[in-house]
Amino acid sequence: MKVAWAYKRLKVYEESKSLVLDVYKLLKTFPKEENYALCDQMRRAAVSVPSNIAEGMCRISDKEKMRFVEFSFGSLMELDCQFEIAKELSYISESEYIEIERKISALAKMLSGLRKTLLNNSQQ
Repeated sequence: MKVAWAYKRLKVYEESKSLVLDVYKLLKTFPKEENYALCDQMRRAAVSVPSNIAEGMCRISDKEKMRFVEFSFGSLMELDCQFEIAKELSYISESEYIEIERKISALAKMLSGLRKTLLNNSQQ
C-alpha cells in the first residue's frame, strides 16, 4: 500500500524536485574537472532543498517544520550563489542563468510563504 505523505502534496516540494532535475541536466555540460568540486556542491545544495522540505513537514510542531524550511531556503541561496559563479566561469549561458534564476526566485518566494504560514500557526 502506497502512503501519500503530506509534503508530497506541497507545490513547493514538487517545484524543488523539478529544480533538482534541471540542475542535474545543466551539470552534465560542465567541465569534467568540476565534477568533484563545484558540481558536487551544486548537486548537494539542490537535493537539500526538497529533502529538508520532506523532513521538516514530517515534524510535529510548526516551529520544527519552520526550521527545516529555513534549511531549505539556505540551500537554495547556496545554489543561487553557485549558479552565479558558474555563469561567471562561462559554464552556463546567460539564457540558462536567467531561466534557473527565475526558478530559484519562484522557489524562494514559495519557501518564504510557507515559513510565514508556519510562523503564524506557531504563534496562535
